[in-house]
Amino acid sequence: MDFWYKQNFSALVIAWLLLPFSALFWLIAQIRLLLFKKNILSSYHSPVPVIVVGNISVGGNGKTPVVIWLVQQLQKQHFKVGVISRGYGSQSGYYPRLVSSKDEPIQCGDEPVLIAKRTNVPVCISASRKEAIELLLKEYACDVIISDDGLQHYKLQRDFEIIVIDADRGIGNGFVMPSGPLRELPHRLKSVDLILSNGKATEYSNNVITLVPKYAINLVTAEQRLMFAFSGEIANAIAGIGNPQRFFTMLQELGIKLDTTQALQDHQKFNADLLSKFNKKQPLFMTEKDAVKCGQFAEDNWWYIPVEAEITGKDVPIFIDKVVQGLKNE
Repeated sequence: MDFWYKQNFSALVIAWLLLPFSALFWLIAQIRLLLFKKNILSSYHSPVPVIVVGNISVGGNGKTPVVIWLVQQLQKQHFKVGVISRGYGSQSGYYPRLVSSKDEPIQCGDEPVLIAKRTNVPVCISASRKEAIELLLKEYACDVIISDDGLQHYKLQRDFEIIVIDADRGIGNGFVMPSGPLRELPHRLKSVDLILSNGKATEYSNNVITLVPKYAINLVTAEQRLMFAFSGEIANAIAGIGNPQRFFTMLQELGIKLDTTQALQDHQKFNADLLSKFNKKQPLFMTEKDAVKCGQFAEDNWWYIPVEAEITGKDVPIFIDKVVQGLKNE
């Protein structure tokens, strides 16, 4: 919601009017957390270590590139990695469900399919993280499980936690839902193992995620073309991610002149009619996450841009070493 990230009078009025509901949300969350800490509500302890990549605010903050990066870091250390996800937006007829790179996003969710495509590690979706882990470990010999989201899913015990913050939006107005975008108050940041800031350093973290685009891939022909080849061209762009403007700005910084842009909802379902208005003589750029939903009706002028997460900061190698040592001691 836009008013979460604005400081004008009308935005503040809306936020303050919703404060009683935020207080109730916070109270319920605190009682629930206390019940887990007192073991009144049961939680699941995985046979192998679990790393949760999440956030304290709603909306996409860039968790998926971090999950892919983390898988790659652990693979370099020769660990067998599995990934679990709630599979938000999936319409599978059964859960838990193992996800392959060939599955349709409508069945498994766009992010799980993307992770499966990029990493080739086993991925499992279910609202029950316990069931997802159990199925993964039944089918694969995983040394470690990465949970894509689920920071507030306290039914699942975890060994390490990473929080991702969008540098442009931060924590918004600082209120919990529905007055603001937060699922938990900012003090939660002090309890995690690593905080990453997507885009630039912030007051919360100097560990920065930079999403690096190197080439575009045609959805129909699979042709790869270096991004500088599009510099100076007039093009269109869509983005169905948490912060669409970040994608549009990236294209402009690469020298691409954007004629029309369309910001879509995160996890929005795609169809041919939704994208029919764009000029077929101009390239249409989209994120890799969006592209996995367009394979059945793609046009030959559609291109997606895979990005590699480069993560820097003094805490990053310390965190990786901590995880590696923890896994070796298992």
